[in-house]
Amino acid sequence: MADEAERPAVAATPALSVGARGLTIPLAIAGGVTVLLALGGAMVWRAEARVNEVSLAASAKPVTFVEARAATFRPAHVYVGTLQPWVEARVGPQFVSAYVDTVLVRPGAVVKRSEILATLDCRNASATNQAVSMQARAIDAQQKAMADEAARLRSLLDGGFVSPNEAEQKTAQSAAQAAELLSQKARMMNSALEVSDCVLRAPFDGEVATRSEDPGAFVRPGTQIVSVVDRSIVRVVGDAPEIDFGAVAPGTVARVRVLATGADLKGTIARRAPAADPGTRTVHFEIDIPDPGHALPVGTTGEISINVGEPVAATELPLYAVSIRGENAVLFVIDGDVARSRTVLVRGEVGGDVFLALDLMPGSRVITDGRALLEDGDRVFAKEAPALGAPAPDVSTKSRP
Repeated sequence: MADEAERPAVAATPALSVGARGLTIPLAIAGGVTVLLALGGAMVWRAEARVNEVSLAASAKPVTFVEARAATFRPAHVYVGTLQPWVEARVGPQFVSAYVDTVLVRPGAVVKRSEILATLDCRNASATNQAVSMQARAIDAQQKAMADEAARLRSLLDGGFVSPNEAEQKTAQSAAQAAELLSQKARMMNSALEVSDCVLRAPFDGEVATRSEDPGAFVRPGTQIVSVVDRSIVRVVGDAPEIDFGAVAPGTVARVRVLATGADLKGTIARRAPAADPGTRTVHFEIDIPDPGHALPVGTTGEISINVGEPVAATELPLYAVSIRGENAVLFVIDGDVARSRTVLVRGEVGGDVFLALDLMPGSRVITDGRALLEDGDRVFAKEAPALGAPAPDVSTKSRP
């Protein structure tokens, strides 16, 4: 009986273990679901926390600004001119066609008047000149003989030893020979010019600017071999529209900026054409600038600036801070923390600066970077940009060709 009582107790232990395992699995699943839900909720909360619920239009936009400052503006006209030498010669043959024998100079060489620059192979011209010279000598001898014979015949007319007709014939032959002698001398002078044309000399003191031909080249009349320039005085030449005829009167002070060297020069208009070009309707004028040191390169470009008005007060800004439409400039001014659109009259511009009417007061904070995305009344977060450079006292309002 004791054994039978113990058996049910032993059999009940496995049943209790199975029931505990069955309860653990649902609890584990429930715990995992709870953890997943918590993680999902945390992720949702984090995502929603990053959402900006403030509209972009209401948020301040980052911009940079510069302070407008007072300046002096003087209107001027600018013309594009050219630096030319005082005189220039294109040296080459004028009468003969021949091969180049020697070229003795190169660009940059300093030459004196009558200095030999080049020679041509003119053996044919020299031979022709000698032949013409010999013919002239022969004709001269014949003419002298005929003249003496005619004189003797005229002396025999009084004695009746010769007829008047015979004496007149001899006199006419002598005159014909004299005329032929003069013609031959003219031919000899022409051949002498051809021979002298074979030696090319500098027409004045100056410098060699170009060398176009080398020994061995065949040249014809009018062909340039070298060119010589005189830079002791440089002529700055320009052309102004006919409406500026009075602005380029002789004696007017002008400033010239040489683009090749960056030099700023000052001079006065020396001469002005009395009539406009019929094709372009422009008036030619010239400015003489002494250059004893030969520092200015000729054939280069120079900007000619001529003042045409009185200095007036203006407000200066960098050109990139405004949008120019016709005669007005559109810009944004910071008013507190708000951008305000302004339209101001343009006085003029030069380089990277623009000069405006005093409707825009000096000291105004004008937006530079970021203004393309702005509208009137937008809130801004402003940061000051680098300061402007030194203002130019005289600037141009127009650019002339």
